[in-house]
Amino acid sequence: MSRFLRMGVLLLLVSCGGGENSAPRNLDNACSILDQRPRYLSAMQKAERRWGVPVHVQMATIYQESKFIGNAKTPHKFALGVIPMGRQSSAYGYSQALDGTWEDYQRATRSHSARRNKITDATDFMGWYMDQSEQKLGISKWDATSQYLAYHEGQTGYARGSHMQKAWLLRVAAEVGQRAETYQRQLIACGKL
Repeated sequence: MSRFLRMGVLLLLVSCGGGENSAPRNLDNACSILDQRPRYLSAMQKAERRWGVPVHVQMATIYQESKFIGNAKTPHKFALGVIPMGRQSSAYGYSQALDGTWEDYQRATRSHSARRNKITDATDFMGWYMDQSEQKLGISKWDATSQYLAYHEGQTGYARGSHMQKAWLLRVAAEVGQRAETYQRQLIACGKL
């Protein structure tokens, strides 16, 4: 391979590596996340102003759903343990929104060019969805645990109580609530809230 071609490939790899689709370092520290990705804070603040969902609740949900990886996808399903059968669901991006729910959001907000791997769109979606959960189900936007249960199960599933039969999900939702509280304390301490 010629020297120029090797350098071109190397430059391409360096320019594509990392970026907004990779996770920030130290996901246990909200201030560190936002120091590394200042655009996250402005996107979440915009969603909070529009929909009333606090930044720390958004952050805890994004952590649980995608670990802040912009192009996150669900794992593949396999038949007989080896034959790939597609993905487990259509969930994609920071918010892990399903295709149908994302399309509902696009129609409702007239955000037809919104993309799930764009932090501003993902946080706006999350704000819209949690606002709907408050209106339809009476869940406070500050209640990260219950909001997460409605987010994971869907508003209809939550209303039916489908989450009550899933001990693992109740545990995960409690962890989301605890993470939201931790993130809130950290953001207050570093002056970002």
